[in-house]
Amino acid sequence: MYRRPQTPCLFYTSEDDGDNVACLYSLAEKRVYKLTLPEPPIRSRYLIGSSNGWLVTADDRSELHIVNPITGEQIALPSVSTIEQVKPIFDDAGVLQEFELSQYWAEGVIGDPSMHGLDELRDTLYFKAFVFSDSTTGSYIVVLIHDPISQLSFARAGDSKWTGLPPSADYEDCIYMDGLLYAVTGTSGIDVFDLSGPVILRKVIMDDMKNYIYEHLYIVQTPSGDVLLVWREQDVAVGDDEGEDAPERDLSEIIKETREITLYKVDMTAKELVEINILHDHVFFLGLSQSHCVSAKEYPQLKASHVYLTDDDKGFAFLKSNCRDICVFDLESNNVEEIVASQCWCSWPAPIWITPNLAKMSLGLKE
Repeated sequence: MYRRPQTPCLFYTSEDDGDNVACLYSLAEKRVYKLTLPEPPIRSRYLIGSSNGWLVTADDRSELHIVNPITGEQIALPSVSTIEQVKPIFDDAGVLQEFELSQYWAEGVIGDPSMHGLDELRDTLYFKAFVFSDSTTGSYIVVLIHDPISQLSFARAGDSKWTGLPPSADYEDCIYMDGLLYAVTGTSGIDVFDLSGPVILRKVIMDDMKNYIYEHLYIVQTPSGDVLLVWREQDVAVGDDEGEDAPERDLSEIIKETREITLYKVDMTAKELVEINILHDHVFFLGLSQSHCVSAKEYPQLKASHVYLTDDDKGFAFLKSNCRDICVFDLESNNVEEIVASQCWCSWPAPIWITPNLAKMSLGLKE
């Protein structure tokens, strides 16, 4: 399998397999590979990111690991208690009992601290994580979007704690290009950070383009080097028997569907977004994984001008029983189709895209 050009695969679990077994659905071959992952069981973890062949997971003590499902290599990340807003609470015997999450950011306090059990903090704290190649060290940098209000922290190889980035908030997605971290906010602003130096400063590349938007935002680089912003609009699916007088549904019964996707080219010089309609042979992969764009000419098994989607709505992706918004979206017609003929995955943990990678890390992030 690895000798072929690698397309992103759908990583998921199945109730028919053990708690440590995961499935990898190859879009190119239309077949499933089964993988046995290291402890703790993959079905007990949250999946909060995928980049460069690595998954970022949160275990039942809300601690983070990165794991390569192909090689089985696993590395513990700095403890959650080293994130600035997280305070561990111990009992008289020195045993960790719970966490206190402070509700503040650069512009002040936004609420009272909240208390969370060891397995509950991950429900609130984590939004999305990335594993980026660090050319300066030959290893990796992990970037984390987390609450309160979607701030940024990162850890270099060998770090024992998380480092918060210069104050800002409301981040939705990140990309690492030419040694710089680009982060997009929920209002289409773009900030850039140079993580290589001893002092990290925030530079605003593009101011907020809207007061507020309800779409999910992604930032992605095309094979030709262009930077695009992708807006994904979801809505609640309504059944044929539902009308204005229908009883209110339980949150676990709500199904969200992608209705529209709009693409914009980022003009860094003019500091503006230019909507694009001619997509050439672009293929996009969006969700909790790192946003990715490939060429259908290089991967003829994929559909040009289509977006392969997984669920990443925090309010729904982390609810174990919800139906997932997983589909292939046609950018020209706004039609959707299933990735496979029938849903073969568990709803938990929420499926995610991953591109298989046999490379091992030259430096561990934390022993």
